[in-house]
Parts: sequence; C-alpha cells; structure tokens
Amino acid sequence: MVASPEDVQLLEQAEAGITAYLKAERGAGRIAGTYYEDAVARTMPNLRKWLTAEKLDEISPNLREGLRIAIRNEQWEALTNAYSRDVAFGTGGIREKMGSDSRVIAKLKDEGIHVPIIKGPNTINDVVYLLTSAGTARFGRERSPRLEKVVVGFDSRVRGGDFARMIASLFLAYDYTVYLFDEACLYPSVTYAVPTLRADIGVFISASHNDLRYNGYKLSCQNGSQFDPAERDKLYQDYISQVTFDDIKRAKLDDAPEEKLWFLGGVPNRTGKAVESGEHAGLPLGDPLPDVPSGHYAGRERRIIDIHTMHVNHVKGFLLRPEMITSMKKPLSIGFSAFNGSGRKAVPRLLQEVGFKEVRRIMKLDPLDGTFPAFCSDPGKEQQPDPGDWRAADVAVGAFKEEYPEAWDGVDLIVGTDPDADRCGVIVKVPEHQRAAYVHPGTGEQRDYTLISADDAWSLILWYRLGFEKEKYGAIRDLEKQFIVLSHTTTDLLTRVARKFDLGVLKTWVGFAQLAAGTRAMWDLQKGKDTDGLTEAGRLPHYVEGRRSADDKVCNRTFHSWEAMDNGKRCINVAALEQSNGFSILGGLPPDERSLGANGHVRDKDGTFAAVLVAELAAYAKEQGMHLLDMLDEKLYLDPEVGLFITFYEPDPIDGEYEGLAGYTKKRGILDRAEDLFADYRTRPFTLAGMDVVGAVAYRTGKYDRVNWPGFPDEGYRFYFSEDRLSHLTIRPSGTSNALRFHVQLYGGHPAREELIARKAELRARAAQAVLDVRALIGAEK
Repeated sequence: MVASPEDVQLLEQAEAGITAYLKAERGAGRIAGTYYEDAVARTMPNLRKWLTAEKLDEISPNLREGLRIAIRNEQWEALTNAYSRDVAFGTGGIREKMGSDSRVIAKLKDEGIHVPIIKGPNTINDVVYLLTSAGTARFGRERSPRLEKVVVGFDSRVRGGDFARMIASLFLAYDYTVYLFDEACLYPSVTYAVPTLRADIGVFISASHNDLRYNGYKLSCQNGSQFDPAERDKLYQDYISQVTFDDIKRAKLDDAPEEKLWFLGGVPNRTGKAVESGEHAGLPLGDPLPDVPSGHYAGRERRIIDIHTMHVNHVKGFLLRPEMITSMKKPLSIGFSAFNGSGRKAVPRLLQEVGFKEVRRIMKLDPLDGTFPAFCSDPGKEQQPDPGDWRAADVAVGAFKEEYPEAWDGVDLIVGTDPDADRCGVIVKVPEHQRAAYVHPGTGEQRDYTLISADDAWSLILWYRLGFEKEKYGAIRDLEKQFIVLSHTTTDLLTRVARKFDLGVLKTWVGFAQLAAGTRAMWDLQKGKDTDGLTEAGRLPHYVEGRRSADDKVCNRTFHSWEAMDNGKRCINVAALEQSNGFSILGGLPPDERSLGANGHVRDKDGTFAAVLVAELAAYAKEQGMHLLDMLDEKLYLDPEVGLFITFYEPDPIDGEYEGLAGYTKKRGILDRAEDLFADYRTRPFTLAGMDVVGAVAYRTGKYDRVNWPGFPDEGYRFYFSEDRLSHLTIRPSGTSNALRFHVQLYGGHPAREELIARKAELRARAAQAVLDVRALIGAEK
C-alpha cells in the first residue's frame, strides 16, 4: 500500500502529535509501564495500516476521511485509544465503544454506519465487525465437522439492524445458510433459535446493559451457550486475530439462493401457516412486519419463521400454577419497563398470554432507541440502562408515576429488562414496617419502593419452585440428581435454600458461560466423559476456593467449589443464577451436543423468562396475603435452616469505565494496592466497617493473563470477616469492561422476629460502609 503525499504528511503530523501526547501522559503519571510502551509500539503502525489501505474505501466508505479529519483536528487521545490495541476478545465475544461520546453516537445514528468518525481496531465499527465475522466464518468452514448455518440478531443499539444485515451478507458470501432477525430481538431469542433451528453459530449485535456509546458482538455455539474456552481460544488465536482486509467479502441479500436465507420474527399469522417441507417443516410461519421499508425481506416474505411464538410457548411451559394466575380474585398489577430495548414486545406479550390482566407498559421507556434518552449521556457521566441499578429503578418509577398517577398506589411490582432483555430487575412497593431496612442507596431516605436484589429475588423463586414440587408430589422428583449452579459472587442464601431441600450446589466463576460450562461438565460425567479433568480415581475431589490444594497457584478455570454433588451424580439443573440479574434453568442431560437440556430453558440468561417467573411468584404471594419482602423474611431469613444473608454490590466507576490508556493505568494501580492488602493482611491487619479481616484469598485462573499481565486476579480478591467464611468482601475486575466490582455478603445468623428489620438495616448500612472503607484503602474513592 502506497500512501498519497497528503496522507504521508498527515501521518507525520499524527506521529509527532501522538508521540508528544503519550510522553506528556507518561510524564504526568497517567500512563505508566507497559501501557506506554505498547502504545508507542502499536499506535502508529496500526494507524498507518488503516489510513493507507485503499481497500477500506470499498469496505467502509468515509473511514479514511474520518481519520484525516481527526488528524487535522489533532484528536491525539481519541486516535491513540482507537489504535493502540485491538478490541479485547473475551468470554462471549467483543465489546467496546462505537464512539467517544454522545455527539459521535448521534452522528452515527443520523448518518449511518459509514459516517466519517474515528474508527480503528479498538472501537466497534463496520470494519471490526466484518473482520470478526470473517474470522468466525473461516473458523466454521475449516472446522470438522464443518459449520453451515448461522443465526444473526441485534438489539436496540444505534444502527444495530444495519450492522446485522452487513454481517449476514458476509456469512452468505462464505456460503452459510443465514437466519436473520427482521427487527430488534432478545438475546434469548438467539440462544433459543440456534439449537431449535439446528444452527451452528449465533451472532448477536449488542452491548447488553452498557451505556449508549457501546456495542458488541456476542457469539453462541451450536447449543446456544457461549463457546467453550478451548474452542474460543482457537477461534480467536487461529482465525479472528489472523484475518486481513482481503478476507472481507460480501454477497447481496437479494441475490442469495432461496434456501440460503431465512428471516426470523414477523408477526404471528392467524391461519396456522407453517413451513411445508424441508428440515423446518411444521415450524410456524410469520407474516411480514407492517411498515418496513421496501426490500426489507429481500423477496423472502414467505420465508419468515415465527421464532418468537415458539420462544413464548417454551417459556410458558415453566409456569407452575397457570390456573392461579387466571383466577386471581385481585389481579396482580404489573408495570413494565423495556428501557428502550428489545423486550418491549416479548415481556408484555408473555405476561398477558399467561393471564396477567393488568400490565402497564411504561411508554416513555418503550420505543427502540439506542441513545437511551432517559439516562444521562453527558461526557464522563454516561449512565447504563441496567435494570439491576437503583438509578434505573428511579427512572422507571418516575416514568410510571408520570404516565399512570392513579395506578401507583395499587401497583404490585415493576419489572424491567435491559436492551437485549437477558437481565431482569424487580421493583416492589415497601410496606411501612419494612422501610427502615430498605433506605434508598443514593439518598439514604426511606421511600415507598425498592429494587429487590437478584440475590433475594432468585432465592425466593428457588424456594417457591422447590416448595411447589414437594407440595404437589409429596417429594421432589429425582431429588438425588438435582442441583443448582451459581457464581461465587452470588449469595449463599441460595446455597442454604438448596441444601434445605437436599439439592447439590455447584459454584463457578462469574459469567453465564461459566454456569453453562459447569453444568455441561456434570452432564459429561454422566456420559463417562471428564473433559475438564475434574475427577481423581473416578471421584470428584474437594475444591477449596477454586483449588484442589492450598499449594495450587492457579485456580480451576471453571469451578470455585461444590457441595453435596455426590461424585458427579447430580445432573439435573433446576436453577442457574447470577448476582448480576441473570437467570435460567438448564435442565437435565440433553439428547445431543446441539440441544437444550432435557426440560431445560436456554443455556444463557433470559430476562423475559425471569420476568414471568417473578410475576408468578408475586401472584402467589398476593394470593397468600403476603408482600414479597415479608415472604422473604418469613420463609427464608427466619427459617432456622436458612438464616439472614445481606448482600451489597457497587461498581467502580459508578458509571462507565476507566477511560482510555490512563484508565488501564488507574485500574492497574488500584489492583496493585488490593494485591498489597491481600499479601499483607496478616502482618498489617485492618478492618472494614469495624469488622476485622480474618482471612483473604486471591482468585487467579489465568484466563485473562494474555490481555492483562501474568497473575492477573481475574476473579478478584476476597477478604473474610468471619471464620465460617460466610461474611466477606470481594474486589473483582470486570470481565466485560475496564472497571472494578465490589461485592459484599454479610451473614446475620438467626435474629429474633422482632429484631429482624433492625438487623437487616444494620447489615445493609455496614455492607455499604465496608465498600467505602476499602475504596479509601486502595485509592478507588467515588
């Protein structure tokens, strides 16, 4: 590639400007160590490669012009951030910013995916999407057996539909059969569609609950779960990291052979139309969406599979008391917030079809809009549309009161889903006698509503479902085979509930990919396979903190610990649960490698599924004359076999992430100070919120060492406040962004009924104070 004289001059200007910028940042201590050295080594070669690549004019018109504009405007920080590294390939794919602030995102929304903004290998853009897709397509074509079919979906992120059609065109050019969603869809719709249609790969364009600047590329394997670590590493190392601009090719959707392109979605047809022949014979056909542009279906208006109705019917099969819902004397009053995401149709449809008569959509938060206008988008203060964040709860409650002022006093709960609808948040009214225990996290005020933590909501759902089974059948069927799986930062309240009913408990590291991998390992043991090297002499060894022995320097890559797993005989998963508002039921041994588990749901989290199960639980509580918070007290906290567990979570920074190369340096400094706390806690004892630290552990699995540093504490540092190890604080780096997470669990024992609310209030305040204290110790003040 030969640069034009103008580009040569611009590159000289860029090199001088970027070099001066990096030196100034190093001198000020904002960029240190290897981050500076890597940036010096990589930024200009990457920028030179992209600016001089004439092929990019064909792939992404205006990209090179956008770089020229940025150089002329001396945007050295933004250019360095975009070109100093490649987008990190993590557990489920890639995720990064499309633009540095809301003004850039507005330009992308208004002008389309070829807008002349700063695009590079460390931003999400059309070229990075195409390179990632080309690597994935080549991987599938060279794999044995060869991969043939791909599902492509997208959520409400800015220009998600355009990106999805572009990606579909690349897979068509690589001779895949493509199933393309016709509008913004749920991530769970993709993870359901892949095994249901016997596809091989799922691609979903989303950044989940991140703020408006972000987008991503989620990958699913043939059973709808994320790829296993070994296959994921091969996909990235041998293919995605090796592709070039020459590997990018595309085919027009209009020109694809008929059998190579299906659409998914549409609207339900009323005549019972179904696919007449072929491998999908009998599947319901949908009618085209109204008011779509001409050519939207590329002439395939008769090839629209109504996957949404199939997913809805599948979810409905998990209800335990459907007749109770339809016959309630006082119907449950539900508000729903889509937070401008793709759950806007699916959740109300599900709730109404199962018999909930009072479902009010919060219309201000209903339109598909990837700029998330109800949330702050000021530079440096960008908020996330996360249904598990109390500020999102405030947004939803404020909008509900504005739209339905007469209904507020009577509403029982508000459920919300994030933009891709894989997470569910639950807001309930707080009875007056409970308000001292549920003060607002931001103001400290007592209010008449609260956001129930996923830890508490999932514990109640588990209790309800196991209790129903015992009540209906006299005993839990296949009890000796049942277990739950949860991440190590998720509450031990769940563990106590599971053990109360004699279920096994499997703990993994954070992420639904880990929960699914752990469950698959238990299924494999039933087939006589031990792909994860779990057994010793045919038995499951005891794991402590992810290690078989205290001498192990590195933890197992999947497992933290387990309890009562009966040497691998537990093979029916009845709940997969995460603190970060993720839930599913994975079921029993699947019939083959590309199917859902027997009587199980999708192998990733599903916020729509969780919303329906929460609504059933709330309906049951109402029929029993109990509030959900009182039920939590009565059935769990006061149960002598369970007890009081309080959890608290807070990210750092509160919004967004540590920005740019300076952010990586800041994160490294904070983690280094956390490492010092861990290493010296015996010789330099300390307290948090008045609690002595009596033990500590560092969790290192090695899975992110390549993109960070050797010995990176990917699952965090845990500091114990009690010898029984039930009370602790965890500092954990995020697996999806350049940020940290603080998790606290405090065990309150078995307080007397008359002391319970005061004890809850005390522990909640102490948990929040513990985070403030550790922030001060490691330099992560708010």
